[in-house]
Amino acid sequence: MTMTAISCIQLEEIDVSHGHVQAISGFSLSIQKGQFATVLGPNGAGKSTLLKSIIGLVPPRAGKIIFEDQEIQRSSPNQIARQGISLVPEGRRIFQGHTVEENLLLGGYLIRRNAKLLSETLDYVFELFPILADRRKQLGGTLSGGEAQMLAIARALMVRPRLLLLDEPSLGLAPQIVVEILGHLRNLNEVEGLTILLVEQTAALALEYSSYAILMSQGKIVVEGSPAEMKTHEEVTRVYFGS
Repeated sequence: MTMTAISCIQLEEIDVSHGHVQAISGFSLSIQKGQFATVLGPNGAGKSTLLKSIIGLVPPRAGKIIFEDQEIQRSSPNQIARQGISLVPEGRRIFQGHTVEENLLLGGYLIRRNAKLLSETLDYVFELFPILADRRKQLGGTLSGGEAQMLAIARALMVRPRLLLLDEPSLGLAPQIVVEILGHLRNLNEVEGLTILLVEQTAALALEYSSYAILMSQGKIVVEGSPAEMKTHEEVTRVYFGS
C-alpha cells in the first residue's frame, strides 16, 4: 500500500514585489510534512523574499499560500506564528543585552500566559541545545557565533512551530560550526518530526542534510529534486561548483 504524502505548505502562483520591483513571479512550490527542504540560488534570486512572504512580512500581491489546508497569504505575521510557522532570520538578531534565558522567554511570547507550557518549552529547548542551558544566565552579546545561531533557532522553537523557516543560518560561521548547526536541524527534522524550509548558500553542505532542494533564479524555480539529482544537475554544478 502506497502512503499518500501530506502537504505542509503550498505556494500557488505567488507574485511578490518590493515597491515597484517584482522579486518573485508565478512561483509555485509544495513542501510535504516532515521534509527538510533547501532553497539554493545566487544573491538576488528571491530566496529571502520567499521566506518573508510565507511569514507575512512581505505579503504576495497575487496567488495563494496554503498552510495545513488554511490560506494564510492575507494573515498577519502574528497570526501566522500562532498557526505554527516560525522564522529564524538572517543575521540571527538576538537581543544582545539580554541573557540567553531572557531571549528564549521573549521568543515564547505567544505562550507567555501559560506558565506551565512556557516552562516546559524552555526545558525542551535546553534539552535540544545543552550548551544554551549552560549559558542561560550569559548575555546574548557575549556568545560565540555558533552559540548565537543556536540561540536564534531555539528562540524560534519557543512557539512550538510545525514549520521552521531559516534564512542563511551559516552566514559568518566557520565550516565546522555550520556542520554542527545543520546536524541540530537534521535532528529536529528526523527525531522531532519538524518540517524545515532552509535558505542557504553553502550548497554542498546543505544538500548533505536535505531531503529535497530547489534552485531559484530571478524569482523563479530553475530546477528542483532530491539532493542526489541536484548535485549532478548541470545548472546547480554551474552556479555552485564552477563546472
